[in-house]
Amino acid sequence: AVRQNGEALRFAAEPLQADRELVLQAVRQSGAALLYAADPLKADRELVLEAVHQNGNALLYAAVPLKADRELVLEAVRQNGNALRFAAEPLKSDRELVLEAVRQNGNALRFAAEPLQADRE
Repeated sequence: AVRQNGEALRFAAEPLQADRELVLQAVRQSGAALLYAADPLKADRELVLEAVHQNGNALLYAAVPLKADRELVLEAVRQNGNALRFAAEPLKSDRELVLEAVRQNGNALRFAAEPLQADRE
């Protein structure tokens, strides 16, 4: 079922929500399915990278340490600039990362650190 609709993971039994291969299939179909993954899988970098590649906003459901992973956050904002809102605070001051987010979606500037909001570039 998750191959056709990743968010069907929400109805899966807990052991299935902890099954890495099943969750990987789900997030490849719908990054938002990360919400229904068992907590240890939300800290699995490879799995979360797949989720944000499909839906940048899946960064919301990632374990806190991964929200500070520059490469992972960069992938998320390339898919959806507004995913910047879920990045760790230090990354919201990362000029290159913020520019990438704004290129994808100009509205993402509102999630950048204040000094970058005033940057002319």
